[in-house]
Amino acid sequence: MIDALFSQANYVAAKRMLDVSALRHQAIASNISNIETPLYRRVDIAPAFANQLREAIASGDSARISALTPTLTPDDKAVAVRADGNTVNIEQEMARMTQNTVESSLETHLITGRLLKIRAAITGKVG
Repeated sequence: MIDALFSQANYVAAKRMLDVSALRHQAIASNISNIETPLYRRVDIAPAFANQLREAIASGDSARISALTPTLTPDDKAVAVRADGNTVNIEQEMARMTQNTVESSLETHLITGRLLKIRAAITGKVG
């Protein structure tokens, strides 16, 4: 019974998106820490993952959503910003970090809201 509450497509999607945000945060941190590394290519979530996730969410199939695994790949669209071939732009990375933080907060709020509803249903108390 309780498993059904945690296997609904929207809950599984929010969890998967939170996983993506955590991995993207690691990528951004890696990019920033390698800003002085010659020939370093910035990394991010594989571009195809966003489409795969969107399609899985649209299908409403929680097993399909759960099966998706985000991976990091070099960003082929990033261009060298320095003579040594490094493709990390600190301003863009900081903007991405801010955006990722906002997205992560939203995803956390969605999951927390779901858990609060379950707790309210069990205890009969709201808040």
